[in-house]
Amino acid sequence: MIRPVLAFTAILALSACDATNQVADGIARAQAKSVVNTVVAQRFPGLNAAPITDCVIDAASAGEIIQIASAGVTGVTPETTQQVIQIAQRPQAVQCITQNSLTLLGG
Repeated sequence: MIRPVLAFTAILALSACDATNQVADGIARAQAKSVVNTVVAQRFPGLNAAPITDCVIDAASAGEIIQIASAGVTGVTPETTQQVIQIAQRPQAVQCITQNSLTLLGG
């Protein structure tokens, strides 16, 4: 009887960890999106930054998302801007941006 209870407790604990990780990931992604939006808007005034931002975030690694998100607290540096630009130049990001090009001008 104890083993099933322990197994159930372990499953609940893992589920809680997964839920916590998803919340943390969501917060980091939202903060990183805010930073990327700022960088894109500064570099390309007049463009709808949202589609580019989504593509950059999707092409970024978890570690890069955390680095970019931290700039929301510490401030956007030239290094942050360069990191966003480098991610935006990856094939996955370029393809995504190209596919979303009709919405870049707000259309």
